[in-house]
Amino acid sequence: MGIKAALPRYELYVYNVVLCLAMLWTTRWIFDVSSSNSNRKTFKTTVQPGWSYFGRKMDTADIEWMMWFSTFREHIIFALSGHVLFAKICSMLAPQYKAVVYMAYGMLAVFTSMGWAYLTLILSHCVLLYSISLVKLRWLCYAAGLTTLATFKMEPFISWQAGFVSGSFELRPILFYGGCGFTIMRCMSFALDNCERKDGNYSILELLKYNFYLPFFYFGPIMTFDKFYIQVNNPNLTRKEGEMWNISIQALVHLAVITIVAIIFHFMYFLTIPSDMKLLKHISDWALIGLAYFTLVYDWVKAAVMFGVINTVSRLDHLDPPRPPKCITMLYVFSETHFDRGINDWLCKYVYNYLGGKHDNVLDELIASLCTFGVATVWLGPSWVVFIWAFLNCFGLNFELWTAKFFTMEPFVSIEMAISESMSRRIRGVLNTFNFWTIVLYNVLALSSLDFAKLVAKRLLLKGFPFTTITVMFVTYCLIQLIKEMERSQALIDDPDPIPPPAPVPPPTNAPSTTTTTVPSTTQIDAAAAQPVDTNKEKAE
Repeated sequence: MGIKAALPRYELYVYNVVLCLAMLWTTRWIFDVSSSNSNRKTFKTTVQPGWSYFGRKMDTADIEWMMWFSTFREHIIFALSGHVLFAKICSMLAPQYKAVVYMAYGMLAVFTSMGWAYLTLILSHCVLLYSISLVKLRWLCYAAGLTTLATFKMEPFISWQAGFVSGSFELRPILFYGGCGFTIMRCMSFALDNCERKDGNYSILELLKYNFYLPFFYFGPIMTFDKFYIQVNNPNLTRKEGEMWNISIQALVHLAVITIVAIIFHFMYFLTIPSDMKLLKHISDWALIGLAYFTLVYDWVKAAVMFGVINTVSRLDHLDPPRPPKCITMLYVFSETHFDRGINDWLCKYVYNYLGGKHDNVLDELIASLCTFGVATVWLGPSWVVFIWAFLNCFGLNFELWTAKFFTMEPFVSIEMAISESMSRRIRGVLNTFNFWTIVLYNVLALSSLDFAKLVAKRLLLKGFPFTTITVMFVTYCLIQLIKEMERSQALIDDPDPIPPPAPVPPPTNAPSTTTTTVPSTTQIDAAAAQPVDTNKEKAE
């Protein structure tokens, strides 16, 4: 029923034991395969020499991680350190010009790394979308922005624009597409916010300051223009008590996580193993399913660390950047499934919530979600895998709304009122278990490969039925209940005093003397939490 419904403590102990044993078993299997199959042909291509004192090779299958924290680590640290240094000097000497200094340093860094042709290309897109924003027609801003974004996702426009940029260093393609893609999204945010402004227009200088803020320029996250504009122009540069301590702790935590992940890469090759289909066909069902889960958890860790490093720098600049994504382990509703909270905030503000309204109408919700995943498809780049991923997640999001509405009708409401709160929580946990694995399978498809996702689904639902299916679902059910317990504890911390029940309603003067008491409904459908919400308003995790 409510999130404050508790379960017996011994039951939670059992769930913890089951979950720990399952995780240890899967971890041990991945370690054994990584150790005994080091001579496999697949391993030779992505498992390379690592830290010599470990005596083991390192999994280098994730090009993005290796780029950030190995190959171009010194370049990235140098650029961000220069930004922090210039920002600090400006904040001490001329804090009113800090946004201009951020812009100047960002443009200089872009020019130094990519050349004048790339800088000119970026400026041309900024001028184009700024000019369109002056018309103050939202549909025209959408059309121009999405069309421009599509030119970086489809041929022959990609090759034509890439031809303007000279040089062939290894990082150039990544910087090219990252800077262009995020620039278009920022320009669209500026244009749409300019349409909402009643008195006049924002200047093009505000757009340039917004777009060329270096920590966000190449790799994100995206902060919507309205938030950036307010925060970067805030004259108050004083910090809250203990804020610098928290920033320092955050930086140390990210450094520790980077080190731990690098160590794990030497002992568990869970990024390389999914690419070896011959090996996967001969492993156990449980090991395969655990491998899929580990792959998703790692992707969340990567996103949290990469965005966390950038967020630490931006917090030094007195900004409040988008928070890291919510861990896949904590997800059992589609509305919270996102690996980039900045993009999610952008989509919620300009598409999802704008079209969906209060998200209580099935048709409006369907239109809003279709448009949202349509924009996401353009952002990710049209391909069959992206189309399938978008369709499945769009269906899952709408199915949650349909289910929530269905279970708010009779006789389900009366049935739930007749059972205990703890039993209601258990029933919801069973339903959320299937939802959890639906989310996992959909995102394995996007983050790994279609063949790997098909193999996992086949083993979990068909070949492994009923033993594997029931076992995995039971372990997942234990996980869901532990997540709900964490949410319940957090809710009690946030609101320690429960809402008192209403006072008894006195009978009318001409009615019999029997006292009538109004019993409040405590029903809270967990699926309702899956209905679209503005993540800007969601409570802290």
